[in-house]
Amino acid sequence: MSANDNPQTGQGRFLPKKEADLFKAVVKFYEGKQYKKGLKASDGILKKFPNHGETLCMKGLLLNCTDKKEEAHALVKKGLMFDMRSHVCWHVYGLLYRSDRDYNEAIKAYKQALRIDPENLQILRDLSMLQIQMRDLDGFAVTRHTILTLKPNNKMNWLAFSLGKHLCGDLTGAISVVDSYLGTMSEGSPELRRGFESSELAMYRNTVMAEIPDNYEAALKHLDDCKDVIVDVSGWLRARGLYQLKLGSYADAKDTYMATFKRGETEDYRVHSGYMCALLKLDTETCEQARKLRGTNTVATMIPLTSDQKAVLLEAYVGGLESEMPRSPTRRRIIITLLEGDKQKEAVDEYCRRNLTKGVPSLGPDLSALFLIEKEGKYVKAEDPVDVKMHPVYRMIEELVNDYITSLTTTSSFPGADEEESPSTILWTWYLRALLHERCGEYPDAIAVADKCLEHTPTAVDVYELKARVLKAAGGIDAAAECIDVGRDLDKQDRYINNQTTKYMLQANREDVALERISLFTRHEGNPEQNLFDMQCTWYELELADCMARKGNWGKSLKKYMAVEKHFDDFHEDQFDFHSYCIRKVTLRAYVDILRYEDNLWGEEFYGRAAEGIIRCYLHLYDNPDILKEEEEPDYASMTAAQRKKAKAIVRKKKKALEKKNAAEEEKNEAKDANGEEGDTKKGNNATPAVVDEDPNGDALLKFNPLDQCKKYVMMLVKNAPHRLSTWLLQFDIAIRRGKTVMALQALYKAKSIDADNSEIFTRTVAFMEKLVKMEKHGNVHVSEVISSESANLLGGKNLSEFISSEAAKAKADPLTALSMKIAIANAMVSSKTGTVADAASLIVDCGLDGRGVTAEICQAALKCLDTFGTEAVSAKETWAKNMEVRFPLLNK
Repeated sequence: MSANDNPQTGQGRFLPKKEADLFKAVVKFYEGKQYKKGLKASDGILKKFPNHGETLCMKGLLLNCTDKKEEAHALVKKGLMFDMRSHVCWHVYGLLYRSDRDYNEAIKAYKQALRIDPENLQILRDLSMLQIQMRDLDGFAVTRHTILTLKPNNKMNWLAFSLGKHLCGDLTGAISVVDSYLGTMSEGSPELRRGFESSELAMYRNTVMAEIPDNYEAALKHLDDCKDVIVDVSGWLRARGLYQLKLGSYADAKDTYMATFKRGETEDYRVHSGYMCALLKLDTETCEQARKLRGTNTVATMIPLTSDQKAVLLEAYVGGLESEMPRSPTRRRIIITLLEGDKQKEAVDEYCRRNLTKGVPSLGPDLSALFLIEKEGKYVKAEDPVDVKMHPVYRMIEELVNDYITSLTTTSSFPGADEEESPSTILWTWYLRALLHERCGEYPDAIAVADKCLEHTPTAVDVYELKARVLKAAGGIDAAAECIDVGRDLDKQDRYINNQTTKYMLQANREDVALERISLFTRHEGNPEQNLFDMQCTWYELELADCMARKGNWGKSLKKYMAVEKHFDDFHEDQFDFHSYCIRKVTLRAYVDILRYEDNLWGEEFYGRAAEGIIRCYLHLYDNPDILKEEEEPDYASMTAAQRKKAKAIVRKKKKALEKKNAAEEEKNEAKDANGEEGDTKKGNNATPAVVDEDPNGDALLKFNPLDQCKKYVMMLVKNAPHRLSTWLLQFDIAIRRGKTVMALQALYKAKSIDADNSEIFTRTVAFMEKLVKMEKHGNVHVSEVISSESANLLGGKNLSEFISSEAAKAKADPLTALSMKIAIANAMVSSKTGTVADAASLIVDCGLDGRGVTAEICQAALKCLDTFGTEAVSAKETWAKNMEVRFPLLNK
């Protein structure tokens, strides 16, 4: 038989009709997820032609779908070896790598398949999806253009090519592709009539037009032209209002936002911000900032307004909008932010009475948003108790609430009112008073008022949560956990209070109780921790990881942090399903938004917390290598007989305790799994096989090189979260341990550009300069000069002693200096012998607890700092301990 007659090898070697039909059936079985039937059919072909490459590859693909990955890879490689010139084999090879999430290798395989069959639409589509997944935008645009050329009568191909142009930055090209597609439509076709798809396509085209610099006039004109096909009228109005603001057409913008209000969007604060921008005729940059505001913020709470500007807004909101939205709570609240003096007090009085009568627990946080302080021409919310206490709005609300309490307890009515209030009104008034005490750091008073609330209504769950929060702030996390657990017991169907209880239990290092609580809202069968992992319950895993780190269980802590990292990998992978779906459904605006969100995914706060936790764990292990040695067998050879006997006894005891613990956990998990299987049997379902965790305590994670792992995760943070101060602090910590002086210096400069007055930066600056003195000069003369000059600039041209003295003088001159900064300066004074120990101790103690940044944790850090100063700071330490007991009565209980 010649090679050309052999159907087992070579490109274009066809199987006999019977086997060819069977091969088609194999492909159909794979597409229909009937893997067992597909395997049976492929075996039928391979009995007669055991070396047929395409069949071997298809069988491997089917095995891969049944979780036999090693066997699948071996079969596909074998099939590819027999038929290197088959596009099917290379396509299957790419599909195999795609299932393993090795997209770069999959792309290589697809490209090889296209060299053999360059017009295969299925391979081209698969390649384009991988290219957009990997953000090979230029490659995506080229591939989609090829597909469009091969099949121009498909709508999806036009839209995908337009999207490719858009993402590559060719905005004009993207618009022309959409126009070309619409130009192929005959008059009266569905794509030109009003409908969801035509509306979305028109709005997408308009969005692309608006992204072209200085093209708002054309975008506005296009909005008017496509008005008849638009279904999303609210989106159309918002876009129109934005373009009019950008163009300075404030009267038209005002009319547009009024039309938006009339559509019923009276409670959207972003619409109100746009309306305010139109009324005040604000500049483009301010309008753009106002558009990005969230929550209850508006222009009035974003920037300081002049009296004339406030008068313009008040005239509109009190006069013009009252007839349009007379019962709108948003309008009433915005008016409060515009008023001043006695008029504001009257408005707040009315607002509070209305909400206290209704029993609104969120009234306190709502009013706290009014505590605004000006900083660099912008308003920021006052968070520190020092700033809150000094704020005139706080003092005004405090006076009002005190009057309410006096009047309600004596006459059961508000001051100056004849109508008697219900008994619940005094409860919510006390609740608001307790919250105000909390906001200004008066924790004993807040606890006392919360207790009064519970005496009045012992079943008020919200009060238990408030009291628990105050107890935690007062230093009593154990008492806080017990308190919120009592509140949870009153309403066991409330998921929120149950989750809060779980969080407090974890912060109190009671992870077993926390698991019991959260298990009430997980699936009752199987392991609850596995169920929480499957549900991607990130907040729980982060809290548990923190808890394990505090208890010194580094392996388990790393495992939980890395579980969060796995979730983010899954989030990134999940976008794959949308690449074809969104184009098919013409939800192009949402699709572009999700792509841009995914591009910034690794900069999200939860990922940052997980990465920072991993780095801190590995840094601790690097700094304390003896932790890992404790688990190893001791060196008996260097011991005496008595020491050896004692050491072996200790090791046996540890092993026995560990085996007992592991056996108990295994028995517990087996019981849960058995209950789950029994429950499934009763329901008549097939039991899902339990996931076996081969490393439940994360021991394998402890074997990695700590600094290599730290470097890996900090690079992710540097790339995706450069705006976070903690990113550069960790970069410094890692660089200094790796001996990378220039990198450490760069990290200090980056951190200083974010928050120059941060105590952590000061501490690291001092540590860097102290280490620099002891280090040998860099081998490269130019690098050494850069380090020398830039480190001098870091201290403002002073030497280290002068730098520390100047910072100490600043802290003494300002009694409100943050406590953490005082601790850092005091430590630096002692370590560098700048001044006396008494001077360092007085810097911390003299102003008491009246400065900024005073929390239970930082006060404890101050106490530890004073303790390290030795006998010369005993008196200061005793004074500080007494002050702490007054402010944080539960701290040491």
